[in-house]
Amino acid sequence: MHGQELNPESYAICKADMLIKGQDIGNIIFGNTLSADGLHGKHFDYMLSNPPFGVEWKKIKKEIRKEAAQMGFNGRFGPGLPRVSDGSLLFLLHLISKMRPSIDGGSRFGIVLNGSPLFSGGAGSGESEIRRYVLENDLIEAIIGLPTDMFYNTGIRTYVWIVSNRKPAARVGKVQLIDASSFWQKMQKTLGSKRKKLNLKHIEDITRLFGRFKASTRDGAPISRIFKNRDFGYRTIIIERPMRNAKGKIVLGTKGIGKGKPSPDATLRDTENVATQGRHCRLFQTRSPTSRARCVD
Repeated sequence: MHGQELNPESYAICKADMLIKGQDIGNIIFGNTLSADGLHGKHFDYMLSNPPFGVEWKKIKKEIRKEAAQMGFNGRFGPGLPRVSDGSLLFLLHLISKMRPSIDGGSRFGIVLNGSPLFSGGAGSGESEIRRYVLENDLIEAIIGLPTDMFYNTGIRTYVWIVSNRKPAARVGKVQLIDASSFWQKMQKTLGSKRKKLNLKHIEDITRLFGRFKASTRDGAPISRIFKNRDFGYRTIIIERPMRNAKGKIVLGTKGIGKGKPSPDATLRDTENVATQGRHCRLFQTRSPTSRARCVD
């Protein structure tokens, strides 16, 4: 067993548990996982992580950005960097960097995250680029939505990401989404915000849903769905409306590639996310009911 922990109390408890079980306590590293990787160069068969939700990385942004700039994809953060206010996806990238190469048997890991890594950041943002990386490299096996009120310090909804670079043939190019939000029982005594828990039957049911890898329903509602990786791809279309002068006439550009073309009015700019296989299009809406589209790579 190996691990790294920043919290002194958790670190001490972990080492005590390792001693009781006859494990090498030298394998547990004290320090910040993101700014000072204590297990550099090591790869593992299986990994588990429950990083802090929505923690900012402002204090260590110098170290993170330096590694990203100098090492790129040879380091941990080549795919991109999320916003400084939430470092959840940095922990995901850290675990990906610890995966044993597929040629050597590959790895699988589970990481518990809140909803932000699923939805934050538009197309082209750091968060979006990280999601694109894990999808295009076919690393996500499943994402399991858990009930609310499952953790001591927060009642928000959480998700377990199952990530692997050794997918069985049936899962290649696909992602399974499991809605386990209805799998819970009320705790007899609450612990902070923790009011619900999964019993053994719930865990068995979720495990079977994952293992069967089939679309399933419960009380008429879908609880397991299978999607192709490309189903999650989208582009952001920028919708432009032309700038007009005091007389209401469209203002044309006078320089560069925009010369003679309608000048966009930034105050009227809008965006739309669409699933598309095509190129990124800028739409110019004129007085006519139709719009002119100019596509750019």
